[in-house]
Amino acid sequence: MDVNGAVAEGFEPVREAFVRNFEVLGDRGAAVAVYRNGHKVVDLWGGTKDVDGAEPWEHGTAQIVRSATKGVAAAVLLLLHQRGELDLDAPVGEYWPEFKAAGKERTRVWHLLAHRAGVPVLDHPLTPAQAADPVLGAEAVAAQAPVWEPGAEHGYHAQTYSWLTGELVRRITGREIGEWIAAEIAGPVGADLWLGLPDGQKARVGRVGEAEPPAEAAGVLRTRPKRAVADAYADPGSLTRRAFAAITPLPDENDPAYRAAALPASNGIATAEGLARFYASLTGEVDGGTRLFTPETTELARAGRSAGPDRVLVVNTRFGLGYMLHGAASPLLTPSSFGHPGRGGALGFADPETGIAFGYVTNGFRKSVTADPRAQALVRALRDVVTA
Repeated sequence: MDVNGAVAEGFEPVREAFVRNFEVLGDRGAAVAVYRNGHKVVDLWGGTKDVDGAEPWEHGTAQIVRSATKGVAAAVLLLLHQRGELDLDAPVGEYWPEFKAAGKERTRVWHLLAHRAGVPVLDHPLTPAQAADPVLGAEAVAAQAPVWEPGAEHGYHAQTYSWLTGELVRRITGREIGEWIAAEIAGPVGADLWLGLPDGQKARVGRVGEAEPPAEAAGVLRTRPKRAVADAYADPGSLTRRAFAAITPLPDENDPAYRAAALPASNGIATAEGLARFYASLTGEVDGGTRLFTPETTELARAGRSAGPDRVLVVNTRFGLGYMLHGAASPLLTPSSFGHPGRGGALGFADPETGIAFGYVTNGFRKSVTADPRAQALVRALRDVVTA
């Protein structure tokens, strides 16, 4: 396997882990980038641009990052709060009156970000075409009755996070969330990431698909879920299945129409470098870009708001405001880390303690939800470097 790019002195173990991901864990095409104190120290890519193709992955190749998009969407709401345009403790209905329906009048803005809003499912799922319409999506989630008292418990809002965050941004700013991200985040930071892929960037984005690990990798992977988790994903009536099935049937992630839509829960597109630059901007200055979060907002983002049994994922999870926090379900770098994985592959996070910002993207998705073995191998190598 030819791996391209470079690492700074001392970060060679990350390159070794990246190579091993191809040789042992069956990565098809992937990239990883790491910033430390705003300076790029790892920039690697290899394999093929398309999961089922032969064209090589190039510097600047981008991929759908699924739920890693949630961390970017969270930054929008936190920046609006930082600018005095959004009160995180206010009822959602103060900005979006229709949301007060069906017993949700006490739902706070921060409940949406911490997965405590109680609306992870839709009684009437949306088709991919309906889901891509922000008006229809917002109407559906506004009409939905909560499945627990908002604020009382937490459970991963796998798909409904799209319309919860997107509509709130539209009500406050008058702009679609993808437009806001392009103007206020990606542009100032110099990050190659998009929510709603522009026509001019289509050629950079590879085809994604399911890519099971090779048989010989079985001895080094620990991917068998606990019985309760497996049962939840198998039961069509469980909150787990219903949350992920809020869009039914599942979208074709290679469809240009889907990629052009703006679903903040699931269809952001980024390069590994773009994801890492974004997270670097949340904790400090970044080469050639703007710092987005003040130190106070950084602390707000990673302060724990939800912890313990997750009603949807059926494991113990930890969330700040829109970000997963370091824990058994989603190991990051150190206890100070905050970020977000994408189901089956991508991962982005920042770690204020070490000054690290990390981004990994791949075109081959696995069955893992919050802790992909390939991303975790890179994180372990990075931890050995920066915490030794």
